[in-house]
Amino acid sequence: MAKKSKKQQQPGGTPATVALTTAGVDFTVHSYDHDPAHPSYGEEAAEAMGVSPDRVFKTLVADVDGTLTVAVVPVAGQLDLKALASAVGGKRATMADPTLAERTTGYVRGGISPLGQRKRLPTVLDESASSHPTICVSAGRRGLEVELAPEALAKLTEAVLAPVSRA
Repeated sequence: MAKKSKKQQQPGGTPATVALTTAGVDFTVHSYDHDPAHPSYGEEAAEAMGVSPDRVFKTLVADVDGTLTVAVVPVAGQLDLKALASAVGGKRATMADPTLAERTTGYVRGGISPLGQRKRLPTVLDESASSHPTICVSAGRRGLEVELAPEALAKLTEAVLAPVSRA
């Protein structure tokens, strides 16, 4: 596992790392060799980095009453669609079409980051994130994660904190 601190980050990077650098947020980049055969992108990231799955968060895109909405939940759990809809004042949520999610965010599935998206979407961060000093989320590419304070992620994405995951 290779690690790079913000100061060692190469110019350019992904839209997510560029957004973090531009905002002056402290973060650490973790890279690992992505195995396309692994059944879960998030679990693969946790295993490869040696980080507890409750500190590694996956970025999911859902459709809440016709509005694409981002949910950031621990890879150890599942998204509660009803709770997500409620968190943003909606009635019904379904998972978004993967092609639409990729086109809207500018990232590929398994590499969708809550940061630096092509179009800023309403975002909900599972409240369990605040129980950790740092969490890991996708840096915008399979095999690349950023570790940062959950408060920084919430501020940059203008996220609502709510209980939107279940075991």
